Formats: sequence, C-alpha cells, structure tokens
Amino acid sequence: MTADFKSGLRNLREQFNDPVLTVLTALLVVMMFVVAPLQAAGHIAFQAIGFFVALAIITGALFMSGSTAALIAMLIAFGMNLVAAVHRLSAPSALDVYLVSGAWLILAVTLGWVVARQVFAPGRVTYHRIIGAILLYFLISLVFVALFALVGQLIPKAFSGIAVDDSSALASNLIYFSFVTLTSTGYGDVVPAHPIARSLCNLESIIGQLYPAILIARLVTQELGDGKPDRKRNREKKR
Repeated sequence: MTADFKSGLRNLREQFNDPVLTVLTALLVVMMFVVAPLQAAGHIAFQAIGFFVALAIITGALFMSGSTAALIAMLIAFGMNLVAAVHRLSAPSALDVYLVSGAWLILAVTLGWVVARQVFAPGRVTYHRIIGAILLYFLISLVFVALFALVGQLIPKAFSGIAVDDSSALASNLIYFSFVTLTSTGYGDVVPAHPIARSLCNLESIIGQLYPAILIARLVTQELGDGKPDRKRNREKKR
C-alpha cells in the first residue's frame, strides 16, 4: 500500500508540478498585493485570509518538492509566525517583528529552492516554468523584505521614511520599498540611511536588473525554441 501511494504521488507530481508553479505564483501575488495592503488599511478579516493563503502556499510547495528538509523548514516558519500572532494579541513588541521576519525569510528561501528545482529541472520549458521563474523574482523581493525588517529592528533609523515597528502596515510598506528597489524605480519617499541598509539595496537592485535580463529571457528563448517543431508540424498539416 505504501509503495502504491508513493508511486501514485510521484505520478501526480510529474503531471501537476508545472501547473502548481502557476498556482503558487497567483497565491503569492494575492498575498503581497491584495492581502498585505488591505491589512495595512485596517481590514482585520484579511489577517485570517492571509493565514490561509500562506497555508495554501506551504501545501503547494510541499506537494511539489516532497522533501523532508523543506517540510521541517516550513513547519518551523509556520510555528514562528503562529507564536508571533499569539504573542501580538497579549503584548505586542519587537519580538514579533523578529519572529515574523525570520519566518518569512525561511519560507521565502525554502520556497525559492523548491521552485528553482522545478523551473530549471531537465525537460521541456513550458509556460508554467516561465511563470515559475517570475515567482522566483517575487521571492527575491520577499527575501529582502525580511532582511529589511531585521536590519530596521537591529539598527535604529536604518531607513528614512518608514517606521520598522510592530504594526499592521509594516509588511505592506516593506513590500512596496522592496519592489521599488528591485525594479530600480526609486521614488525617493523611502531611502536607506545606514551603510548596511544601502548595501542590501544595492544588492537587490543588481539582482533585479540581471535576473530578468539573463534567466527569464533565457527561459523564454528556450520555450520558443522547444515549440518550433510543433509549430512546424502544424503548418505542414494545414498544407
């Protein structure tokens, strides 16, 4: 029975791993660009929605990887987030920011590892794998969100224009700043003031410029190249 179950699960992964990349991307987009801003706006219900979206992301990642190490890392991250949520109800403090930041750092790195294994796995480059590469781009931003929160807590006034404290708006503010940095938009309303913060921003900007130009462009080129035989056969059939 165990052997049949493992065989069936392996077959499911082979069939659905690529589509799961697209599902995970959609869930992360909802988390970062819908749930976080609405939490910042004071809609308490979206805290619960964010919890279930995060749980769905973890479930999808575990289905795709089947890795014990990934399972342990994500359980640790989930536990840290849960402890912070419970602690915040009784006595909000800087500890909550450390716990949540550490949890999202672990989650983003682990999820990035799982996604990268699937995106760059042997086989045909599909539409879903290209979407997975975009998911990796989003996860890079999420890693820096966690790092910015940790630096902001450890170094007072590391950033100008943003308060790194235990508030419902912190996640949305840091996501905004991280994407502004990653895309080199540079509005100037939030700026790094400490050398370590500036160094992190420089690193994120460099990654943000090189990643789409090199890796995503390469995957798109491979996908177009892999599809040429199929398109050629279709044209021959029409003749």
